[in-house]
Amino acid sequence: MAASIHPRVLAMQFLGAIAFISGVLRSGASDPPLTLDYYASSCPTVFDVIHKEMECAVLSDPRNAAFVVRLHFHDCFVQGCDGSVLLDDTVTLQGEKTASPNINSLDGFDIIDKIKNKVESDCPGIVSCADILTIAARDAVILVGGPYWDVPVGRKDSRTASYDLANTNIPTANEGLTSIISKFLSLGLSVTDTVALSGAHTIGMARCENYRARIYGDYESTSGGSPSSEARLSKLKSTCPAAGGGEDNIAPMDYETPNVFDNSYYHLLLNGEGLLNSDQELYSSVLAIQTKKIAVQYAHDTAAFFQQFSESMVKMGNITNSDSFVNGEVRKNCRFINT
Repeated sequence: MAASIHPRVLAMQFLGAIAFISGVLRSGASDPPLTLDYYASSCPTVFDVIHKEMECAVLSDPRNAAFVVRLHFHDCFVQGCDGSVLLDDTVTLQGEKTASPNINSLDGFDIIDKIKNKVESDCPGIVSCADILTIAARDAVILVGGPYWDVPVGRKDSRTASYDLANTNIPTANEGLTSIISKFLSLGLSVTDTVALSGAHTIGMARCENYRARIYGDYESTSGGSPSSEARLSKLKSTCPAAGGGEDNIAPMDYETPNVFDNSYYHLLLNGEGLLNSDQELYSSVLAIQTKKIAVQYAHDTAAFFQQFSESMVKMGNITNSDSFVNGEVRKNCRFINT
C-alpha cells in the first residue's frame, strides 16, 4: 500500500505547480492593444456619462454596484472582456445568460442598456459595450467606497458567446481551493489576484442555493461556535432550510458592511464566517498556505487590499478576446450583434 502524503506536503506541491503554471502564463502573455486615451477625441464625454449613470443607479439601489461588478467578472472569465455576457439568446446564437453560474446570479443588464443609450446619443457607433461594462464596474466600486483605478479602453464587442465556457470557466460557490485557483491561473491571474479579486464579495448578496452547503456543512466548525456566529448561523438557517425551498432567499456575503466596499470580507474569513464555501476555502483549506497569508494581510491593511484590487482589476480587464479585435464590432445594442 502506498504511503499517505501529509496535507502540508500536498499543499507545498500544489503551490509549486501554481508557481510553474503562473510563470508559463506570464512568459507567453502579451500586452493587449488598450490605451487610456482611446476615446479622447472620438468620444471625450464617455467617462463622465458612464459615471453619472452609475451614480444614479447606485443611489437608487446600492446593490446595483455589486450587480455591475459581477457582470464584469462573468464577462471576463469567458472569452475575455468582450461583452459576450450581455448577449441575449437568438435563433442563431446561444448566449451565456442561461448558463448555470449565470442564470440566477446576474442582474444589472438594464443598467448597461441605459448607459449604452446615453453614450450612443453622444457618440454613435464609437464606444463598445465591453468598454462600457469595464468602466461601469470601476465606477460601481468607487461609488460604494472602493478604490479608483485608470481603465485602459479600446475593446471590441464579440460577435460570439460561449454557453459551454460559461459553465466551465466561472468559479462557483462550492468549489475547492485547487479548482478556484486553477480557473484564475488559466486566465493568467495569479494567486494574489485570486485573493484580491475575491474581495469583491465585500459587496453583494448570495442566494440560498449557493450558501446552503456551507451553512449545513463546516460553517460551525470554522467559526468556532461563538455566540455571535451561532446567532448568525441560526438566522441563515431560518431563511435557507436544509431540506430545500427558499432558493431565492438572499443573504449578504459581508454581513458587517454589505453596501460598502471595504476589507471586512477578510475579517469574516479570519473569523471563519465566510458565507460561501469558495470564499472560506481561501483561509481554511489545508492548501491555503499562501492564500491564508494574503487574506490576513488584507484583513489588517485596507490600503494594501485596495492597491492590489485596483491592479488586479486592470489585469483582469486586460484579458482580451483576440478574435474580437479582428472580427469584433461596436454593438448598437448590447444585447444583440449588429445585423
